[in-house]
Amino acid sequence: MAVFCQRCGTELPPGVRFCSSCGAVIPVAPFVSGRPLFRPIVGRQIAGVCIGLAQTYGWDVSLVRIFTVIGLFFSGGLVAVAYLACWVGIPEETMPLP
Repeated sequence: MAVFCQRCGTELPPGVRFCSSCGAVIPVAPFVSGRPLFRPIVGRQIAGVCIGLAQTYGWDVSLVRIFTVIGLFFSGGLVAVAYLACWVGIPEETMPLP
């Protein structure tokens, strides 16, 4: 995948931080894990929503769980509704056949 400088249009190799032609800063692409969003069976605590989100986006699962619990207390029920919606909406991991 080629990267192009937004200032001068020079084609650059992937992973560069600065343009070799004009010296402009090349923005870093957002984290993309390539892993689909699902609720895994192994490692889940209640429904697997927190670990599923953490694995998909590359976050620490402990922090996701802590923020979820804190959000449950301070959001007036909004996080609880969102958690239930994710529980219903995020598909469960399928076990491979032996």
